[in-house]
Amino acid sequence: MPYILLIAGFGLLIKGADWFVDGSSNIARLLRVPPILIGLTIVAFGTSSPEATVSIIAALQGNAEVSLGNVVGSNIFNITLVVGIAAFLYPLMVESETTKKEIPFILLASGALLVLISDTELQGLSENLLTRSDGIIFLLFLCIFMYYVIEVGLKSRKESIHEPVPSNITWGKNTGLSLAGLAAIIFGGDLVVDNGTEIAYDLGMSNTLVGLTIIAIGTSLPELVTSISAAIKKESGIALGNVVGSNIFNILFVLGASAVISPLNVNGKIFIDVMIMIALSLLLFLFSRTNYKIGKTEGFVLMTLYIIYLVYIILRN
Repeated sequence: MPYILLIAGFGLLIKGADWFVDGSSNIARLLRVPPILIGLTIVAFGTSSPEATVSIIAALQGNAEVSLGNVVGSNIFNITLVVGIAAFLYPLMVESETTKKEIPFILLASGALLVLISDTELQGLSENLLTRSDGIIFLLFLCIFMYYVIEVGLKSRKESIHEPVPSNITWGKNTGLSLAGLAAIIFGGDLVVDNGTEIAYDLGMSNTLVGLTIIAIGTSLPELVTSISAAIKKESGIALGNVVGSNIFNILFVLGASAVISPLNVNGKIFIDVMIMIALSLLLFLFSRTNYKIGKTEGFVLMTLYIIYLVYIILRN
C-alpha cells in the first residue's frame, strides 16, 4: 500500500502543478502584472505551505532542529535542484529587476539569519538562540518585501491597464484551477513524504538521514513540480519567481512565525548549512547576471552541487 500511495502522491503533484501554473499565469494576465510577481507571491506562498506546516508544528513541539533544518535544507534544495532542473529543461530568462532587487533580498534574508543565530560569536552569550525578537525582525522584513512587490505590481498594472485579456480567461475558472492545483500539490506532497518515510524506515534508514533527505526534499516537492511545469510551459517568471519567493518566505515567514511561537535553540552544525545556503544564493545571483539567463550549463552545475551537498550531509551524519 505505501508504494501505491507514493505513486498516487506523485500523480497528484504533477497534475496539481499543471493546474496551479495554468491558473496562476492566467491570474497574472487578468491582474495585468508580470508573471514573476505572481511567482513571488501567490505561487511562492502556496508552495511554501508544507515547510510552514512542518516548521511551525515542530516549534510548537519544541523541536528547533526540525524547524531550522527544514528551512535551510529546503532553500538549498530550491536553489540547486529546483532551479537546476527547470533551467536544464528550458533556459530561464531573468528580469533585470529580479537580479537587482529580488535575488539580493534572498542574500539579505540569509545574511540576517546568520547574524541572528550567531549569539555566542557576536554577543558572547552562552548559547545560540533564535528569539521571539528575532522572529519579529524577520516578519518586519517580510512586510517590507511585500510592500515592494505590491508597489511594483501597481506600477506594472498602470502601464498595461489597456491591454486586452482574452474573453475565455475568467476569474472564477482560474481561481478555482489555482486552488484545486494547490490542494492537489499539498495533499500529493503529504502522501509522498508519509509513504516515502515509511518505505525508508522499512529499508533501514536512520531518523537523521530520513529527516535530511526525504522530509527536506518532500516539503520542497511543490516548488520542484511547479517550477518544472512552469519551465516546460515556458513561464520563466513563475519558475524562477517561485524559488526566489519561496526562499524569502521560508526564512522571513516560516522561521519568523516559528521563533515568535517558541524561541529556537540553534545546533552548531546548522552554521555550515547556512553558509552553504548563502554561497549558493550568491552563485544564483551571479548566474542570473550572465546575459540575464540561467541556461542548461548553469542548471547542470546547480544539480551537481546538490548531489555533492547530499553526499556531504549523509557522510556528516
